[in-house]
Amino acid sequence: MTPAIFGCSGPKLTADERAFFREADPAGYILFGRNCEDPEQLRALTDELRALHGRERLLISIDQEGGRVARLRPPHWAAYPAGEAFDRLYNIAPASAIEAARAGAKAMALELAAMGITVDYHPPLDVRQMGAHDVIGDRSLGRDPVQVAAIGRAILDGLAAGGVTGCIKHMPGHGRSMVDTHKEMPTVHASAEELEHDIAPFRALNSALIGMTGHLKFPVWDAEQPATLSPTIIGDIIRGAIGFDGLLLTDDIDMEALKGTIPERSVKAHAAGCDIILNCWAKMDHMTGICEALPTMSEETATRLDRALDATRVADDIGAEQAELLAKRDALLVLSGAAA
Repeated sequence: MTPAIFGCSGPKLTADERAFFREADPAGYILFGRNCEDPEQLRALTDELRALHGRERLLISIDQEGGRVARLRPPHWAAYPAGEAFDRLYNIAPASAIEAARAGAKAMALELAAMGITVDYHPPLDVRQMGAHDVIGDRSLGRDPVQVAAIGRAILDGLAAGGVTGCIKHMPGHGRSMVDTHKEMPTVHASAEELEHDIAPFRALNSALIGMTGHLKFPVWDAEQPATLSPTIIGDIIRGAIGFDGLLLTDDIDMEALKGTIPERSVKAHAAGCDIILNCWAKMDHMTGICEALPTMSEETATRLDRALDATRVADDIGAEQAELLAKRDALLVLSGAAA
């Protein structure tokens, strides 16, 4: 198995993709809006991916946080608020915010499971910082690490209750970034003591089954390499200080924060300690290059992958419970004036 997650170019697999994916046998797939036209089409696509590999528990993933980061949107799918909605409610009624986040996440998972999606890149545990770039912004669950961890745990629990595995991101923390990593490399000039604030939510939720790195430089830990490419940050901070032992993915390896060819970046990230390379844009030359450059998946990574998918399930339909959960979420959010 290739230790990579690949994207698909459209709502249906092309003949070239079908042949390539069968031979490459990647760890899984990531879906974007270009892959999601309506529920019938999307379920047909995910069914084909599972059939292609003969793996019922296949990693088929998506970025579905809510707010501006949502690949599935109305009218075919439900609306979900950004993390800031739960942040505002927590400031008024913490227990209500936790319950609203859990209910919303389970409703989301029921929808994803009915689409054949097993992994959601959610929740972001990046602690919001005043004056930082809005690449995180309203996606954050708050400015207090304890609060971020509490809401994040509720989201992970809600997703799991609906049959989907969540993913904590972006380790070791993206909240201080002054630029967008999609476009350039951020350098975080903070002390080790200050960064304890950033890693605290990740440490609190270090038992999460999947985590994702961020493409940021932290000179106090590694003056040369960003987290995704740094053996020091992955070994000493993510695996060490944070204590994360789950399946570790890169953020999208195509982002302009990183330099070099896509295969070169992938080799560096894998050598640094990332289990899986995330490659989103379905460019055949990039995907074939990654396959040629990377070794076969290790037994340790395969064990982490199996563990991450063990409790996932593909549902026959969304079911009536989703509407009840959404109503419960919205009744709680209205306390702070927030809405989906």
